[in-house]
Amino acid sequence: MSREPVGASSGGRLFGTDGVRGVAGRDLTAELAMDLSVAAAHVLGDAGAFHASVGRRGRPIAVVGRDPRASGEFLEAAVVAGLASSGVDVLRLGVLPTPAVAYLTNALGADLGVMLSASHNPAPDNGIKFFTRGGYKLPDAVENEIEQRLGEKWDRPVGPAVGRVREAYGEADRYVSHLLTTLPHRLDGLRIVVDCAHGAAHMVAPEALLRAGAAVETIGAAPDGLNINDGVGSTHLTPLREAVVERGADLGIAYDGDADRCLAVTAEGEEIDGDQIMAILALAMHADGRLAKDTVVATVMSNLGFKIALREAGLSVVETTVGDRYVLEAMQDGGYNLGGEQSGHVIMLDHATTGDGLLTSLHLLAEVARQGRSLGELASVMTKLPQVLVNVRDVAKSKASAPELRAAVAEAEAGLGETGRVLIRPSGTEPMIRVMVEAASQEQARTVADRLARVVREVCG
Repeated sequence: MSREPVGASSGGRLFGTDGVRGVAGRDLTAELAMDLSVAAAHVLGDAGAFHASVGRRGRPIAVVGRDPRASGEFLEAAVVAGLASSGVDVLRLGVLPTPAVAYLTNALGADLGVMLSASHNPAPDNGIKFFTRGGYKLPDAVENEIEQRLGEKWDRPVGPAVGRVREAYGEADRYVSHLLTTLPHRLDGLRIVVDCAHGAAHMVAPEALLRAGAAVETIGAAPDGLNINDGVGSTHLTPLREAVVERGADLGIAYDGDADRCLAVTAEGEEIDGDQIMAILALAMHADGRLAKDTVVATVMSNLGFKIALREAGLSVVETTVGDRYVLEAMQDGGYNLGGEQSGHVIMLDHATTGDGLLTSLHLLAEVARQGRSLGELASVMTKLPQVLVNVRDVAKSKASAPELRAAVAEAEAGLGETGRVLIRPSGTEPMIRVMVEAASQEQARTVADRLARVVREVCG
């Protein structure tokens, strides 16, 4: 798994695709965490803002959560210190999933939210992501403003103007209760194995599923600060596959370290990815009249089989570039309420402001329980076309749209017809061009991908 230091993601820009991330203590230091929180307080805090939830003007309010990484302890202390010293009242939420922090930012009327997590990355990494009022991720312009205000001179509050800090660990129940109110059907009768990745969902996920009526067994639910994502979770499905089959469970659910996404496993141990989950949810919501504009938002990486399945059901797909923030932007701009990525980031905008693995899994399981059919049967609504991805390294990304390459792609697409497609995409972080090919067979996809990769090397090398 590739990891990049802070600032490497976009030409020295501190914020990457999902907050500020790096090796904790080396790239992401306590000093940087404090400075970031001070700058974020100045940009997002808006001291003296009117708080609709409490009906008064006063100090801005922030909520702070984290995943169980050991480094989260010192980073949380630094963030809380920076916020309080800036005149922000802080509610410490403790260990909670990223979407829980987003939800509570809105539910508690906070001016900003802070989550400390590096998602699916290994334990030495950590990250800081911010949420605006309402629980939304920051647009690029706001991130840029926070960066610009790092280290600026400011008048430090003193006496009664400094922020106060209190623990709010009990707010986890508010989040779980919210999730349960969204369920269209209880989960009684389902036997589930849940892999919490030794991460942020290790307490709230089993509790929510049990309260929804499922019989739950867990793996990856004993975090020690160092084992998050270590051979478990949505990026390592083998333990879940084995547990589901060995225990005779109906299915399995796997979250990543901060539980903003999930994948599933059938009773037979077959993986169900984000495209298949979205297809199941889309058809269910369409049948109930809940799918806004009969449209789902997905990225260019979604399998062609997903788009074919939705088209045959009379539904539309809006495509975005890769990244859940771009999915969310398209959903908000177009008035859509379901979108996501193949990786398992699914956004259900009627109930959440960001991808929420626990929310997604609850609604997926509710559909399994409602129909009384296996997850494998439900997932058969779409047929995944074989997909091959080739990363061509050390090439000039600027030449990815060269005429010779465009001609080779057009020739390949003509040969694939309606049962395949080609995607040539420059990496956002490395000198690399990605070649993705889907075709009717794995052999055909591999042959076309390798041929196009050779063209990329010749044209862009």
